[in-house]
Amino acid sequence: MQKRYLNDIMLFERKCGKMFITFEGQEGAGKSTQTKLLYSHFLERGCNVILTREPGGTDIAEKIRHILKDPGSAYMSKKAEALLYIAARAQLADEVILPHLAAGGVVLSDRFTDSTIAYQGFGNGLDLGILISMSNFAGNCLVPDITFYLQVDVKEGLERKLAQGTPDRIEQKDLSYHMRVKKGYEYLLRNFPQRIFAINAELPRDEIHKTIISHIENMKIEGGNTHETYYGHHSRRRRLSNY
Repeated sequence: MQKRYLNDIMLFERKCGKMFITFEGQEGAGKSTQTKLLYSHFLERGCNVILTREPGGTDIAEKIRHILKDPGSAYMSKKAEALLYIAARAQLADEVILPHLAAGGVVLSDRFTDSTIAYQGFGNGLDLGILISMSNFAGNCLVPDITFYLQVDVKEGLERKLAQGTPDRIEQKDLSYHMRVKKGYEYLLRNFPQRIFAINAELPRDEIHKTIISHIENMKIEGGNTHETYYGHHSRRRRLSNY
């Protein structure tokens, strides 16, 4: 048992270098829980790791988060929503993510650009090409090394969130919106299978965590890619209806 634990530590020491990991999924999928579990796991192994979230992660971005989540902002236009998410990402990337990666650390983020494609692109029907260009500009074309997509039944996930308290502005949107968001994530999963790893969010919490750890142990780490090919073949301004 002790030998196995030592081997586990040695394995993660090799994975403690520059690395950018994101978690995606719809409401009630358990992203925040799994992100925190992985954060604790890295800390226990002495990794230079930080945990952040979108929107948020900085003083300015957290203020933007409040506006976006506030049910009182129900009248917000789709374009304004997208721009606010992009602004929060720009601040987070410049202030937190990019400096930490440059220092050779590990960054764990609860959501990143994939959320913009799924929610503002598929959910709200905004132009994917424009969203991608703005996201690349905001995030310095940063691409996660791995994205864990926690799959949950849409209705089940919304019921979980409702049980936790008053739903926020996004959670209050109708079921058809959330179903479109799901299609967005399915689209991303089909097009980026090497980066996005899907996990059944209905599984027990610890089993999901072990699956995540196992996948990280066996993956090749690049340390955050900053190429302009983050959705490269979709960089042209094309309408959602063309897909």
